[in-house]
Amino acid sequence: MDMAVSNHETAGNLGTGWTAQPADARPLAIEARGLVKSFDGTRAVDGVDISVPEGAIYGILGPNGAGKTTTLRMLLGIIDPDEGVRRVFGHDRPHDIGRLIGYLPEERGLYPAMKCVEAIAFMGALRGLPLKEGRRRGAELLERHGLGHAADRQIRQLSKGMAQTVQLLGTLVHQPRLVVLDEPFSGLDAINQGKLELMIRALAEDGVTVIFSTHVIHHAERLCEGVAIIAGGKVPYAGSVEAARDRIPAQVRLETRAREGAWLSFLPPDTRRNGDFLHFPLPESGIEPLLKGLIEGEAGILSLSIERAGLHDAFVAIAGEAAARQLAADNEGAGA
Repeated sequence: MDMAVSNHETAGNLGTGWTAQPADARPLAIEARGLVKSFDGTRAVDGVDISVPEGAIYGILGPNGAGKTTTLRMLLGIIDPDEGVRRVFGHDRPHDIGRLIGYLPEERGLYPAMKCVEAIAFMGALRGLPLKEGRRRGAELLERHGLGHAADRQIRQLSKGMAQTVQLLGTLVHQPRLVVLDEPFSGLDAINQGKLELMIRALAEDGVTVIFSTHVIHHAERLCEGVAIIAGGKVPYAGSVEAARDRIPAQVRLETRAREGAWLSFLPPDTRRNGDFLHFPLPESGIEPLLKGLIEGEAGILSLSIERAGLHDAFVAIAGEAAARQLAADNEGAGA
């Protein structure tokens, strides 16, 4: 990506009511405060706050119907919030900087009779890229992603995965600095999901900000620097993946030769036994005092492991069991 964005163009005027960022913080690609949107008297989004630094991979994680798509559309200016404010690269009118943004909606759509390279060029033209340059870049992108042979094929002649790749390339052809993907992994097989993950990582390495919505936790856990967990139109958590996981204490899994002894007094009161193994949260004092007690008490340690909570466990703790069950149902229904 060779598109440069001047400081004047991206900084904008934050105006009143916006908190200044620390001097050592990255500039924000997206900042939203108190977004509210209702449809037919029902609040689909209810007070969403999100901040996404430039160059980050950021996930909007939640079950279907949680408000992810509505949130993304408000951020992009496709629809306006009933309440709250949002800024993209410092601008409160995202349409004014549309050429800096690439958007892949959840509802995929290409003209079936259009050739692949023309479809990519057309999508670029919608963002201000001249058609001739769009065709050149489109052919180059298709070749780079293993679809050079399909450049002159009609969209209707492609497999679903190939067509989705073409639409994604059309989202990127004008070399945006912000890429927004709504459920991009939906409908892709494992191979194409892996290819998409590589593309997202490559964009971030080039300084492009990527924000995507998903109901599949492992995509967010593998890719994202930060996530917003959304459930029922609200965001109970927005921050780093690491901080979300750290909300749940690491768990210790211990197997000992001895079943009884004074060493048991060193274990937390909420220790539970499952067969030969003892499970308990890692003590705040750390593992060293525990190890000392186990050794001096002649517990006979056979195995000991410390397991950090995953993002799924964090999601359950933050969003609740009902949202987690809905997320699991969405994954099962999508074959994820």
